[in-house]
Amino acid sequence: MQRQLYLLISCLLVLSGLRGYSQSFSKNNIDSLPVRGFCIAAPPAAGVDSFITFIHKELAPRHINTLVLRVDYNYRYQRHPELADEGALTKQDVARLVKACKEHKIRIIPQVNLLGHQSWAGTLNSLLRVYPQFDETPHVKMPENYVWPNADGLYCKSYCPLHPEVHKVVFDLMDEICEVFETNAFHAGMDEVFYIGDDKCPRCGGRDKAELFAGEVRTLRDHLALQGRELWIWGDRLLDGKTTGMGMWEASLNNTYRAVDMIPKDVMICDWHYDRADKSAVYFAMKGLRVITCPWRKPEVATEQLDDMLRFQASATKEMKPMYQGIMQTIWSPAPAFLREYYGGPRIVNRRNDEDSLHTQTNCFKAVFK
Repeated sequence: MQRQLYLLISCLLVLSGLRGYSQSFSKNNIDSLPVRGFCIAAPPAAGVDSFITFIHKELAPRHINTLVLRVDYNYRYQRHPELADEGALTKQDVARLVKACKEHKIRIIPQVNLLGHQSWAGTLNSLLRVYPQFDETPHVKMPENYVWPNADGLYCKSYCPLHPEVHKVVFDLMDEICEVFETNAFHAGMDEVFYIGDDKCPRCGGRDKAELFAGEVRTLRDHLALQGRELWIWGDRLLDGKTTGMGMWEASLNNTYRAVDMIPKDVMICDWHYDRADKSAVYFAMKGLRVITCPWRKPEVATEQLDDMLRFQASATKEMKPMYQGIMQTIWSPAPAFLREYYGGPRIVNRRNDEDSLHTQTNCFKAVFK
């Protein structure tokens, strides 16, 4: 009995020490991470002033050094004006955002969702609405009243990566958005791609889905490399959802995960996990890929992810240290709604935390970047 009590006390002391080490580790060493990021939808034109204030008063003092703005079609493209959303950002709006970030040495990276996420609920996004011939699954019609799950397995539409004309348009968008944001990096999204290699597609049907996914990554990466730019993507399609138990959202159940061994090693992986602090950053690092861990709404999960990233980096070999790049808070509501919540307005309610006042994007952000 005495020996058991001794062992219990010893374990408690060790755990207490680790907890204290973890807390001090995060507090004192977050600035050692190469990437301390914040990802949010680009503000509408009418919200640029408020967002610039947020950059000055919140992002900069918290030592954020990377801002990923999900632009998509919220910009008045000059090469493809037919794709711009109503009320989209102008070149002058973007110049002001870029200037604010430059003042604080914040690297700004625009995102346009490519391959997947070409629709949302019952609405087609601009690319497939204007160029329906690019649709991977034209036989799947957009419903008037969208529900999930559905008989078509429709979450979001994809474009066909083998369509002979799609990349001419895609490359124009990439080039223009990188030029106007004066950046050397581009985020292509590429998460949650459920429609790929569809059997009814005359080009993709019957092809290996992993090779199709990897081929699109290489195509985008190689085009960016011509201008000295790097590609960032979300990492979920590169994880085996069945073996890991991560499922169809945070990982792949349609066999794209094998693409992890087929893509260039200079692609930056944004590894998102929102309900658990899964250790997949180590997996990506051991595959020779740089990785950023990405939380969303749970402060306790986010702080564990931060501690993990710091610990992985601190204990890694000199070859592996550069792989552990940092952490990036993700925001999945429009910028104006987030700013209202952040400054004490109504809490953003989503399908996962209707009654939960602790698990919010605001609390998660403040827990990581104190």
